[in-house]
Amino acid sequence: MMGRVLGTKKLLGWLAVFCSTFFFYFATVVIRLAEGEVDIDVSYFAFFRFILGFIVVSIIMLISRQPVRPRRYHFLLGRMLANTAAVYCFYKAASLGSVAEANILNMTYPLFVACASWFLFKSQRDWVVAALVALAFVGVWLVLNPGGDFSVNGQSIWGLASGMLAAAAIIYLNLCRIDHDSNTILFVLFGLGSIVMYTFFHNYIFWPNGKEFYYLMLCGAPGVIGQYLITFGFRFVTAVEGSVISSSRIMLAALLGPIIIGEPSLALLGWCGGFCIFVANVGLAMRKK
Repeated sequence: MMGRVLGTKKLLGWLAVFCSTFFFYFATVVIRLAEGEVDIDVSYFAFFRFILGFIVVSIIMLISRQPVRPRRYHFLLGRMLANTAAVYCFYKAASLGSVAEANILNMTYPLFVACASWFLFKSQRDWVVAALVALAFVGVWLVLNPGGDFSVNGQSIWGLASGMLAAAAIIYLNLCRIDHDSNTILFVLFGLGSIVMYTFFHNYIFWPNGKEFYYLMLCGAPGVIGQYLITFGFRFVTAVEGSVISSSRIMLAALLGPIIIGEPSLALLGWCGGFCIFVANVGLAMRKK
């Protein structure tokens, strides 16, 4: 019976992480849709996501009468700083080029998580998982470089930076989960994240009109929902498992990009890369540790 309960929680964790990919992808779609409609810098989109999340988590904790119980402050601060920087770099990459490429570059973080997990967590030194993550990274490379003419540009730098920072945020999230509940983690993340974003980008933040508020909310709400789902999901999955499950966002971006915002479809090698990622995700989900 206990094993069945644990299996159900594991499945819920996988499902929550997978659903978060839909919301994170849609947030970047809104950034592109807002171009030409409103004049909003990506830093404002990121700030609004954090301030909206802080309001939501504060209301939830107030209604449930749940106090904030921070313990290991350095883990919470590390999670907040890494996640805040990753969100900004991710949104910046989406604004400079294709949404699909921004999501693909952001999803390089499973490789960085796997490498870090190998050194930090002895229990996760699993060669099968390492092989699956390697396969997923090969898939990412094929999707990103189908013509063999990969070049480093502004979007690539911002996208890869978001991937590395997201890896650090995921590692810190797993460490935070040991001593903290989801609401405490999110309260610190959203609250201090808002302060950090306002401190560095206050010149781009203003009181929005109706249309601007519409796009800010349309981008911020999915980001907050995705943050809740991934925080909940990582309570029941390892950093490596959750990261590779999240990489399904690559296929989501490739499939929906041409339909929603008219981006070019993937080439043949790109689809081969997507298949590699899919196989890695399925293999990891079936892997029992």
